[in-house]
Amino acid sequence: MAAVPAPAREIRLATWDAGLTRSGPGLLLRDIAGRQAQVLAAQAVIAALDADVLVLVGVDYDAAGSALAALGGDYPYRLALRPNSGVPTGLDLDGDGQPNGPRDAQGYGRFPGQAGIAVLSRLPLGALRDFSGFLWRDLPGADLPPDLTAEAAAVLRLATTGFYDLAVNDGGATLHLLIYAATPPVFDGPEDRNGRRNADETGFWLHLLRGDLPFPPPPAPFVILGQPNLDAVDGDGRPQALRALLASPLLHDPQPRGTSGHDDPGQRGDPALDTMLLKSGAGLRLDYILPSADLTVTGAGVLWPAPSDPLAATLQTASDHRPVWVTIALP
Repeated sequence: MAAVPAPAREIRLATWDAGLTRSGPGLLLRDIAGRQAQVLAAQAVIAALDADVLVLVGVDYDAAGSALAALGGDYPYRLALRPNSGVPTGLDLDGDGQPNGPRDAQGYGRFPGQAGIAVLSRLPLGALRDFSGFLWRDLPGADLPPDLTAEAAAVLRLATTGFYDLAVNDGGATLHLLIYAATPPVFDGPEDRNGRRNADETGFWLHLLRGDLPFPPPPAPFVILGQPNLDAVDGDGRPQALRALLASPLLHDPQPRGTSGHDDPGQRGDPALDTMLLKSGAGLRLDYILPSADLTVTGAGVLWPAPSDPLAATLQTASDHRPVWVTIALP
């Protein structure tokens, strides 16, 4: 008699830019210990989100993982990922005559580890592949800014924060999480360094999945999640790579939706997909979860409740981003 396959297990994945970054090392842990209002709001949102695996971006890194342990103590598995942000290049990349400013680092940062990435999980964490050292110039068809010197190109990494392939395990099943947070495609000059880099950071995953990088592609099933930091329809930036990723036959876009009723009259895309509210009142979709095509999506949403919901005020206190969640059936 043939063996009966085990039923699929539903797993809730989420990603959120929690805004848990500070102006210096150790200050986030200080604020967590001091029960600062924004930290308490973030912890309340994490509890309400109730994800099995949560990828946090915009959280300061410390090597001991002390801040993450204090923030997400209910999660048995935690991983703070060392980012490129704030790591010195030793070069004057922004041309201000000083080689040690935040814009001279591998990724913008006032100190090494500012605004990194962390993982909170109820599932055991497995092998990690870290591609964060991959040089921008080595990406096929890299769109380097015209003013980037050969000296800078020899050391400048592509990932502003990091590129990670993290395995999570559930019984006999393994799911690969492909995690990143790209630079905003703004805050630069006519050379459009950040716009070019943002597009190429998303392009990295297209090249990895196609198998034309010096690393083997991840085995299915996998999920790309984090912050491309770009809206494919609205806002600034170069959306071609993101549009190609969303259209890839290797992935599907569950288009998680919120219920806030947020509306921007000048917006071309669907406001229900937005994950960030700008000070102008406009919204953008900047945070994504894209499961591989072999996975079955059983639910998806943006945690953006109506203004009458008490959680709405908590979210507003915590961050200008809203969490995205997707539930998948993992065989």
